[in-house]
Amino acid sequence: MAFYGAGMLGSGFVQALRRRGVDVRVWNRTFEKAKALEAYGAHAMRSPAEAARGASRVHLCLHSDESVDSTLDAALEAIAPGTPVVDHTTVLPQNVVPRRDRLNARGIAFLHAPVFMGPPNAAAATGLMLASGDQTLFERLRPFLEPMTGTVWYVGERADAAAVFKLMGNAMILAVVGGLNDMFTIAQANGIDRASAYMLFERYDPSGQISGRGKRMSQGDYDPTWTLDMAHKDARLMLDTAQGYDLHAIGAVERLLREASARGFGALDLAAIAQVPASAAEAASP
Repeated sequence: MAFYGAGMLGSGFVQALRRRGVDVRVWNRTFEKAKALEAYGAHAMRSPAEAARGASRVHLCLHSDESVDSTLDAALEAIAPGTPVVDHTTVLPQNVVPRRDRLNARGIAFLHAPVFMGPPNAAAATGLMLASGDQTLFERLRPFLEPMTGTVWYVGERADAAAVFKLMGNAMILAVVGGLNDMFTIAQANGIDRASAYMLFERYDPSGQISGRGKRMSQGDYDPTWTLDMAHKDARLMLDTAQGYDLHAIGAVERLLREASARGFGALDLAAIAQVPASAAEAASP
C-alpha cells in the first residue's frame, strides 16, 4: 500500500501497519521523515507517483486540503483504476464531494475517513476512525480500516458527513480547552495556582453538560433548570472576577447570552442559546 504523510500521526499509522506485516511505501514532502520510517521496514519514496505505482490501496494523512489535492495531482498518473484512496486528513467538508467526483471520473474509488486519534493512538491502533461515502466501498475497506484503530464508525452515505462530524468533534475540543484556559485565568487573577484550581475536577465533573443539557439542546427542550438570564449574570461575574484579564471563551459566550436574552429567551434554560443561530437565520430569510 501507499501512505502519504509522515508527520506525527502518519508515522504512528505506518509503524502500526509495519508491526502487522503490511508492506508500506511512504512519501512525505520532507523526504527525511519518510526515510526515518525505514527503521520500521517501510520503503521511503521520493515522489507521490513512485509510492502509488502498483499499490493496492492509497492512504493520505496530510496537513490540509491543499496538500491532499497537490499530492493526489502528483500521484494520479500512477494510481491504477479501481484502486481505493482513503483520506484521513481533516479537511473542509465542501471539498470532499468534488475530490471524490474527480477521482471517480478516473475510475478511482474514494473514501473520507478522518480520525479522533493522537500519534500514540495511531501507533497503538486505538481511538476512533470515522468514515462516510459509498457503503459498498466502505464494507470492502472495513477489514483494512478496523485494524488501524479501536473503532470504525460509518456515519452514512453522504460523502462529506465524516468531515463534518470530525470538525464538530474538534470544535468540542477547542471549546473545552478554551474554557479550561478561562478557568485557569480566573484562578490566576485571584491568587490560586493552576494545580490547586485543577482540584475542582476532583469534586466536580462538568461532562454532564453534554449528556444532559447537550441532549436537551438536540431535542429543543428549553424547560429551565438554570435560566439563560441567570447564566448571563454569572458570565458577567466571571468577567469581572478576572480583574482585567481576557476570558476569550467566556467573553464570546457572554455576547451570545446577551443576544439570546435580547431576543426574549432569558426565562428559558441556558440551552436556549441554541435558538439564537436559528432566529438569526430566520431573520435573514427573505
